[in-house]
Amino acid sequence: MMNFYTATSFRTFLSLAFLLVFLTGKAQVGIGTTTPDASSALDINSTTRGMLAPRMTTTQRNAIVAPADGLLVYDTTAKLFYYYTSTTASWSPVASSVSGRSNFKRIKSTDVLSTVLAAERTAGNGTKYVLDPNTLYEINGQINFDLPIDINNAYISGMDSENDIIVRTSGTIFDGATGGSIRSLTMTAPGGTVFNLNATATQNLVVRDCIIANSNSVGTISGFGLVFASIIQFTGNTNGITYSNISQLLLSNMGWFGNNSGTYERLTGTFMLVEKQGGFSQVNGTAVGFDVSAAGLTITGDAVLESVVFTGTTTAGYVRPYTTGTYAGYNFNNSWNVRAAGIPTETDANAVGDFAVDYAVGTGIGVSFNTANPSNIVKIGTSTSVSTSSNLFRFSTDGVPNRLKYIGKKKRIFQVSGSVSFQVPAAGTYIIYIAKNGTALTQYKVYGRGSAANDIVVLPINGTTELNTNDYIEIFAQRYTGSTGDIVVPNMSITIK
Repeated sequence: MMNFYTATSFRTFLSLAFLLVFLTGKAQVGIGTTTPDASSALDINSTTRGMLAPRMTTTQRNAIVAPADGLLVYDTTAKLFYYYTSTTASWSPVASSVSGRSNFKRIKSTDVLSTVLAAERTAGNGTKYVLDPNTLYEINGQINFDLPIDINNAYISGMDSENDIIVRTSGTIFDGATGGSIRSLTMTAPGGTVFNLNATATQNLVVRDCIIANSNSVGTISGFGLVFASIIQFTGNTNGITYSNISQLLLSNMGWFGNNSGTYERLTGTFMLVEKQGGFSQVNGTAVGFDVSAAGLTITGDAVLESVVFTGTTTAGYVRPYTTGTYAGYNFNNSWNVRAAGIPTETDANAVGDFAVDYAVGTGIGVSFNTANPSNIVKIGTSTSVSTSSNLFRFSTDGVPNRLKYIGKKKRIFQVSGSVSFQVPAAGTYIIYIAKNGTALTQYKVYGRGSAANDIVVLPINGTTELNTNDYIEIFAQRYTGSTGDIVVPNMSITIK
């Protein structure tokens, strides 16, 4: 006779056996449903509960012995589902709803470059790695390149500029005639050059969020239609970079530390637009921060240097100035608008010009009128007149006494002020005018009267006028009433700003 426990175990065994036979016959399992979908082996139906996969840390996941192809677990360290692929013997995260890039290649520090970049090496005939255009190459860790990289309009990027590093112990890192995008990397070429890029105006180059360190030379970038470099730290480089013949050069927040040497940034050739904004250049020793001294350097559009801080022990090296077209104490020509800490401000808004005539009383500039009253309007001053200028910034005398010519690039409205002192030949009334390009601005005329011969009349000058490039200002006079004869001008001072 069976006891109770034996009978119970026997009944349980029979139930499990029956269920197994049933499931084997059905080849389907339904949980929460009595009608599992015909296409499924397991159909779980619930509106209040989910399915919980095995949960484990990354270390535990990697310790699974001989995982099956397709094995699925939830990684509590990475907070991701991972599945195992036996063909690559690797775990892969389950992708989100966003489709992954098909034009993507990751280069790890443990990879053999000749293997992972075999196609790129073949494209470069074994002398360089020619990247696939429009492909994202992710640098993972420190990669020591044995050959130069031709970007070829690809994207090369790291995730962290301090840990994702491209090294070339000798030779050039980036070499070629094409552009592309370089982001979030450290680049170092202790025995060579980071950039040797000589492109055409159809090519663009973007370099962002990078560190360029401990290189023999940062190198040369030339010929591009657009170069945009932003948030780059330069540290410990022996020589800087030369930009040449670029249509649009945009430099934003470039940080040059005082442990760099040589010339940090140099411009040569022709540019349509240059904008260098933000950042700093710490200049020590014999270093030069910004060099615009190359013969023939031309800006066909505009150039801006703004909010850059020039600092360091070598103030004379902050900027190596233009060799022509500058003014005493300044660095740039009229193509530039400069507002940067540590160096003089240079903009059309700061343009100023002046001249002064100063003779002893009883002598001066003779001004002759015709016999009519009112007389003709004539300039004060001749080719033999003597005048001096104390401040000329984006103004010149044009080689003509008592003339101030505006040579800025942008038209603007100027204030003209000063005074004229003149001695009259007899009692009479006279008019002083501001003249623009040889034509009197009659709205600003000033009257003065001498009561007797040899009286000295002093009249103020005050007015505003719009000047374009090469417009000029002079001072004219006219006899309104009185006897004929010359007036004599011993003193005159004019300022435009």
